[in-house]
Amino acid sequence: METLRIQVMNPQAKVLLQDLAALKLITIQPSSGISELLFKFRNHAAVPSLEEITQEVETVRSARYAEK
Repeated sequence: METLRIQVMNPQAKVLLQDLAALKLITIQPSSGISELLFKFRNHAAVPSLEEITQEVETVRSARYAEK
């Protein structure tokens, strides 16, 4: 099976695609929006541990108070 992304330029082409789907030659799935794409990326992002967060906060605080 091959997946293609198609941009429909003419409304008649959409009708043809729907006819192909009715004949069970293709399936039409709604395109994923930007929110779904971001959700995918965020699921694969590494979540910092509590120790890493605490260390970063302490580093920023030290730098801020050292300037005064």
